Amino acid sequence: MPGPETQPTGSSAASSSASDVSIIDVLPQHRIDEASLWRYLQQHLDDFSGPASLRQFQGGQSNPTYLIQTPGKKFVLRKKPPGKLLPSAHLIEREYRILRALPDTEVPVPCARVLCEDASIIGTPFYVMDHVDGRVITNVTLPNLEPTDRRAIYTDYARVAAKLHSVDYKACGLGDFGKPEGYVARQLDRWSKQYLASKTEENADMNELMTWLAAHLPANDETAIVHGDYRIGNTILHPTEPRIIAVLDWELATLGHPLSDLAYACMFYRIAPSEMGSGGLADVDIAALGIPEEQEFLQLYCQFSGRERIADWPFFLSFAYFRMAAITQGVYARALQGNAADRRAIQYGEHAKGFAAAGRAMTRRGS
Repeated sequence: MPGPETQPTGSSAASSSASDVSIIDVLPQHRIDEASLWRYLQQHLDDFSGPASLRQFQGGQSNPTYLIQTPGKKFVLRKKPPGKLLPSAHLIEREYRILRALPDTEVPVPCARVLCEDASIIGTPFYVMDHVDGRVITNVTLPNLEPTDRRAIYTDYARVAAKLHSVDYKACGLGDFGKPEGYVARQLDRWSKQYLASKTEENADMNELMTWLAAHLPANDETAIVHGDYRIGNTILHPTEPRIIAVLDWELATLGHPLSDLAYACMFYRIAPSEMGSGGLADVDIAALGIPEEQEFLQLYCQFSGRERIADWPFFLSFAYFRMAAITQGVYARALQGNAADRRAIQYGEHAKGFAAAGRAMTRRGS
């Protein structure tokens, strides 16, 4: 699936083995001063020693992500992209902070090692985390796995979401990670502005979708840590077992409404396999694959989170489509400028239109 504007969708993985995510030579627009980087890491990481090599993960649409390999260890580097960035986009500092806050919870994350906010080292701020050995599978059908393993992975996918939303964000030092109220209204405002800042042509579907969402904000407000891009492709699976061992790509994480994460995850049930890179589950025989139906997935989430019901579901699904329309439009605009992290980003103009149209159709049913 696409990778967001300050996000993704497209996995900027902390893992490469047995994975859908390929590693390529560093793209020309993302080359950095490697000698400067090696000097910095030598000074700030006790277990870093050269010689080191640098390659780039192909697949993420947001922050360029690199694999650092030394004779004794692998690391992953995430940095801001080059060029002019949209307001509040690509906040790798926030991503680093939440990775440092979650290790003592039931949410598995890579170990974040060092944050460098000095742009003079490699041209932009960056952080380095440990490489996690496992599988990154971007296709939501989880091809080449057994039905029992697919069911187990999707069950764990629901469990990890519920555990994330149950984290005491104040206790883990994230009380000021976002505003505790009004998340949906703020997100609507933020992504509307991001969309308008990256708009390349008029889109009536998106205009109608933004108007409908603004007029139907849910009355019930909740606050939890939300990932912002929670999907199968942003997890690392155990090398052989059907369970999640790390959640990736936290740059959109904040304090917000947990149902926004849940709706984003379930949006893939309604996306056809051909609509984007890794596609969705619409018109797929998921029973034969062993993947839970959407309602069962929601029930699993409720079971793990202790929630009795899911309120305002049409709104949150429409909202998920809206965010993805804004995100993919940003990816497309960046591709036109030559700054996208993935060669396929130029295709995302059509993805943005598709998400907006799907969101508008959902609002009409929701009305």
